Amino acid sequence: MKASLFRSAEAALRRVSSPSASSHLLRRSYSVESKPERKVAVLGAAGGIGQPLALLMKLNPLVSSLSLYDIAGTPGVAADVSHINTRSQVAGYMGDDQLGQALEGADLVIIPAGVPRKPGMTRDDLFNINAGIVKSLCTAIAKYCPNALVNMISNPVNSTVPIAAEVFKKAGTYDEKKLFGVTTLDVVRAKTFYAGKAKVPVAEANVPVVGGHAGITILPLFSQATPKSNNLSDEDIVALTKRTQDGGTEVVEAKAGKGSATLSMAYAGAVFADACLKGLNGVPDVVECSFVQSTIVPGLPYFASKVKLGKNGVEEVLGLGPLSDYEKQGLESLKPELKASIEKGIKFAAQS
Repeated sequence: MKASLFRSAEAALRRVSSPSASSHLLRRSYSVESKPERKVAVLGAAGGIGQPLALLMKLNPLVSSLSLYDIAGTPGVAADVSHINTRSQVAGYMGDDQLGQALEGADLVIIPAGVPRKPGMTRDDLFNINAGIVKSLCTAIAKYCPNALVNMISNPVNSTVPIAAEVFKKAGTYDEKKLFGVTTLDVVRAKTFYAGKAKVPVAEANVPVVGGHAGITILPLFSQATPKSNNLSDEDIVALTKRTQDGGTEVVEAKAGKGSATLSMAYAGAVFADACLKGLNGVPDVVECSFVQSTIVPGLPYFASKVKLGKNGVEEVLGLGPLSDYEKQGLESLKPELKASIEKGIKFAAQS
């Protein structure tokens, strides 16, 4: 039973969207037969997202060293996870004085640190607290592992990614190819909701999600969803779009004051981290949606779209492709809000 569960979890982590069975087999073969040493650091590893994310990264065969950091509670999490019989060696670090050790030599840093959203709280309400946390952690990243890929989960991503970029610029370490806002949860939700409504196999469903990572800035492109469905009405598309945009609120309200989207976010974070590691290791044709520095939409210096991942991080930022009239309208609607969130992050970094 335990072995079966492990194999299922490991298989789930390997499901990076694949255009063909042959490329899937190539990736699978690569991950099994060739395993470069890769250190992954999780900052905020004792939190609601951090703990399940630490578990999922321990299950990933591409990770050789797993470094877990938080302001408190990390030794216990590290001890617990370290007993799992998988490849990676686990170390726990706690407090400001151990942050450098946690980061040193990291190939990939994942940041779920911060406070969660509570009922009635918008993503914008999180800004003042989480922005300060992100700034402090990124200052340390610039010092101890300036060449690492950085996966930003801490909300509001539309602002925390620009904050991180400004911190790295100030430190002289910024590389636009190595900073990612993790928007994978929007894709995960869009796939799940689409498959349920369109009556297609959820494991085969793929839906690009572009824009940002909050409210109306989240724009799922159901016109490009596969497998193609002809039984969805315009009203269905509107409802699916709204549910994808409000997915976080749905979980916050369902948990009734006892948390936000932690488990699904940890899964999404692990999926994107796995894609980054495959890219670093030279696996071809790894494509995921992510919020990155972009010129795709004029006037928006950061934007989420499909990104091809490679040995240096972003290999190519892919275009939006053909949009439906409804999606074109959604794109126009999100621009002012996303622009304001980006500028808010840049302003915070400059003033603090």
